[in-house]
Formats: sequence, structure tokens, C-alpha cells
Amino acid sequence: MLELAILGLLKERPMHGYQLSRELSDARGPFWRVSFGSLYPSLRRLERDGAVESTPSEAKGRRRTVYRITPTGEDLFLQLLQGSPQESQAEDARFRVRLAFFRYLPPEVRIRLLERRRTLLQERLAALTEALRAPGTRDDYQHALMEHARVATESDIAWLSGLIQAERSRASSGSPRYRGSQRRATATLHRKERVT
Repeated sequence: MLELAILGLLKERPMHGYQLSRELSDARGPFWRVSFGSLYPSLRRLERDGAVESTPSEAKGRRRTVYRITPTGEDLFLQLLQGSPQESQAEDARFRVRLAFFRYLPPEVRIRLLERRRTLLQERLAALTEALRAPGTRDDYQHALMEHARVATESDIAWLSGLIQAERSRASSGSPRYRGSQRRATATLHRKERVT
């Protein structure tokens, strides 16, 4: 998940480690607080795999290493962005990170991923509802926690349905934002074809 966020930020512009750390926890759209102890090993792994490249830079008298995404990194970013779901709290966090970079996906892929997420949550909701109906030895707090999860899951399903409907409306109306998304996705695919 950290690698997806790093690659997504580097798609926007080259950055050094401190900038990446700040962007990952920026108030505009925080992913999580990330320590340098996890950020730099991820950057080294991405560099070793050819997904990012680093160059030394000097600004205001300080030497820094600037990282930029490579064509291999572009491919890896798209693979991670479209990755298959796993029903877990980690997948919930992964989905939020993916959603932050949805603009890089073609609209039909965005709809497919939103629908897949909604299906996963509908299955989770069915399991929660069944568990709440089953007799058990839960105390009031355990029951309240399960009820909270049920209400939150229903809310997330409604929110996803709204995103899907909006995406389909833009697609059918041919809005400028939709056409811009198509152009960006097509440009990414053309770059990928030139590299391979």
C-alpha cells in the first residue's frame, strides 16, 4: 500500500524523501503517518525493481536525493491501483489510497473497481446482519460495535452507489471531465505501448 501511494505521488512530480513523507500525511488527503524507517526501505525496493530512479540534487545548500517514477513504475502503479480486493481492514485502507489516484484510470475501470468494492461491502453487510440476528452471548458494547459496523457499511455502500451513478452519468453525457480522464488514460496506455 505504501508503494502504491509513493508511485501515485511521484506520478504528479519528482520529490525527495521529506516531500514524500509530508505529502503522505498532508491535511489535503492524509493516507497515514509514515516513518522514514518505512519510507526509505520502500523507495530502495522500488528503485531496485526499476520502478523509480533517484538523482542527487542540491537546493539551498543541502544535498538531497530526488525520486521520479519510471515507465516500469507506471506499469506497477496501474497494477497496484487495480489490484484484487481482500476482505480486511488492510483492504479498506488500500481502497482509500487507490481512490485518491482514480483519476489515472480509464472511467470504465473506475466503475468496475467501485462496483467490486460495493459487492465486497454488500457481502460484509450480509454477514454483519446475520451475526446481529443470531443469538449469542455478546454484551451491550459488543452488540453496539457490530451495529456501528453495520450502519457504517450501509453508509459506505450508499456512498459508492453515488460515485458509480455519477461516473456513469459523466460517461453518458460526455462531460469534459470524463473526456479529460479518457485522454489521460489513453496517453498512459500509449506510453506503455511505446515502452513495450
